[in-house]
Amino acid sequence: MSDNALIKEFKGRDIQRLRNLVSKDYTAKTTTQIGYTKKHQQHKEGDVWEESGRKWTIKNGIKQTVNKLDGIKKLVVMPLSCPNCGRPMVKGRVDKYMYSIHRKCFDCVIEYETKLKAEGKFEDYQNNIKKQTISVHIKELEEVLLDLSMATSEESFVTEDGDIENWKVKDDHRQELIEGIKEYIQKLKDMINS
Repeated sequence: MSDNALIKEFKGRDIQRLRNLVSKDYTAKTTTQIGYTKKHQQHKEGDVWEESGRKWTIKNGIKQTVNKLDGIKKLVVMPLSCPNCGRPMVKGRVDKYMYSIHRKCFDCVIEYETKLKAEGKFEDYQNNIKKQTISVHIKELEEVLLDLSMATSEESFVTEDGDIENWKVKDDHRQELIEGIKEYIQKLKDMINS
């Protein structure tokens, strides 16, 4: 084994690579590259940046695109655990219903309402919820009223066959409907104010 022995010569980059591995710096470079290098930026949890025409963020350690419907998705999708107490929301429809109204699980709502009953504030709380529901209903009725008042007496519709049908609505029926809705809205407003 004198002259035939394989003698491996270590180059500078091999030694530098071993040093990087020992120091647990796995991403360090050992050679210099000439040409285009992409500028790499470190992003943290919650950062929002734009890259190649899209907005990105990091949520729970995962890079995700930012969408304009994310806010709506957050309102609609029920989380796995209650944001208030952290317990899993496993009661099915009851938790889903309570989350849609109160943004917490069924158990948290029961605890909160029990506390209000003990303090004697539950009736005010209940009346406040009813008033909020009625005010939302009033807003919806006002939109319907606006649509009715803006509609013309003659509207045309395209049927499944492609025919155009003209529907004529008598103005006196529309006025009766508008007056009925106005009276109902006034009754609801009186109910809220009383």
